[in-house]
Amino acid sequence: MKRFGLLSVLVLLSCYAMGSKNMTSKELALRGDGITLNTAVIQKAIDEIARKGGGILTFYPGCYLTGGIIMKSGVTLHLMEGATLLGSKNPYDYQGITRPKEDNAERDLTSKGLIMAVNAENIGLTGKGTIDGQGLALSLFVDSLHHTGEWVDPYYNNRRLRPSGSMRPNLFFFCDCKQVTVEGLHLRNSAGWGLSFDRCEQMTLRNLDVYNRAYWNNDGIDITDCQEVCIEHCMVDAADDGICLKSNTSTLCCRDVEISNCQIKSSASAIKMGTASWGGFRKVSIHDIKVSDTFRSAIAIESVDGGIIDSIQVENIHAVNTGNAIFLRIGARAGNRKGVLKNVVIRNLYAEIPFGRPDIDYDLRGPEVDFFHNPFPSSICGIPEACIQNVMLENIEIVFPGRATKGMAYMPLWRVKDVPEQIEKYPEFSMFGELPAWGFYVRHVRGITFRNISLRLQDSDFRPAFVFDDVEQLTFDKISVPPGTTKVFHAIK
Repeated sequence: MKRFGLLSVLVLLSCYAMGSKNMTSKELALRGDGITLNTAVIQKAIDEIARKGGGILTFYPGCYLTGGIIMKSGVTLHLMEGATLLGSKNPYDYQGITRPKEDNAERDLTSKGLIMAVNAENIGLTGKGTIDGQGLALSLFVDSLHHTGEWVDPYYNNRRLRPSGSMRPNLFFFCDCKQVTVEGLHLRNSAGWGLSFDRCEQMTLRNLDVYNRAYWNNDGIDITDCQEVCIEHCMVDAADDGICLKSNTSTLCCRDVEISNCQIKSSASAIKMGTASWGGFRKVSIHDIKVSDTFRSAIAIESVDGGIIDSIQVENIHAVNTGNAIFLRIGARAGNRKGVLKNVVIRNLYAEIPFGRPDIDYDLRGPEVDFFHNPFPSSICGIPEACIQNVMLENIEIVFPGRATKGMAYMPLWRVKDVPEQIEKYPEFSMFGELPAWGFYVRHVRGITFRNISLRLQDSDFRPAFVFDDVEQLTFDKISVPPGTTKVFHAIK
């Protein structure tokens, strides 16, 4: 397609009908000065491209201020290097989309985004440009409107003193879309989650640079009840979870998801399945991931709302300065709904756990626990009514800080049954309080293999490396722990 040399303050609109020759290009009166609001003109162009059968809207270098825009089928936004879509700081410039009621909500939910799409197919955002949500200024404006009474948030979080997620726009919110491509862009500073995809299919997220640390709940990428998803070669630095799979509906699930060759930093968990886990997660492959400076878990897999987690493969993980390596959990936050977590392989993982906070350089840090504790082990914990099944851990090396003292906290082995079950609690590797192991704490599991495992200490720890409580069909092969330390404790039923 021929491109015409336009001034940097203009945008080339290339529209063509599917299966026919290119349509005539025309200039849009967009202003790339970062001051003029271009929402209406951009939306009109998107609507016109869709009406004519699809095409590409190319942004040349410049800074284009806009409120929320809605993508339509067949449309791709292409941002050239030096082009920035800049989100408005005014919350009135964003419209809301009401999502269908979900199992985890007592009300219909409203979502907002700088870039939105609903029931659209064959849509894309590509290029080497930037999309910046100006999330801090936007969130503070929303907060001010609540306190002045001009726009009261009925779900305002009074404990954390922040407006709810329904009031703060995400950078992206796509719902019920198919054939979605997001590639090459620099994505910055959402007021809420970064890239949020709900019930979408056939998605590719590739070569993205996601920096989302402007405000609270700044996840990087959230995939909710989506199928056939590829996330690869992305860099994610987020104030909340880095890449998070969720399931909000018991009749749906995340399925056929591949996450590979990504670098992740997070003030929460790097890669997480949950917390919302109503339908579950199936056939997920995670491999060749580098994690650093992450407060919580490198890998967290959680079924706490009755969902089924099955056929998960995690390979080639390198995590340094990370609060926890592995966290697997079944819970029952939804009353009688008991989850399933089975057929998980974690292979070729290296992790270094620091003594202090790994995210200390973040302006916004995840909330610290409110009790004295020694360094936490990795945890693999079901519940009495629902045991985790068939887990393989192979070629694992974890370096722990040690420095545990009984004066800081002490859960003696004769009291191992006093570790609380916390069946209805929010899942987190610190949820059980002080634990009696320094390497792995494993409870309510049927079928687990530890093969070629090396656990190292940088300082002494009085606890055993492994504690097993209500664990059956355990295979223990080629296990290395420091000389002079206790390797294993089995709780007696």
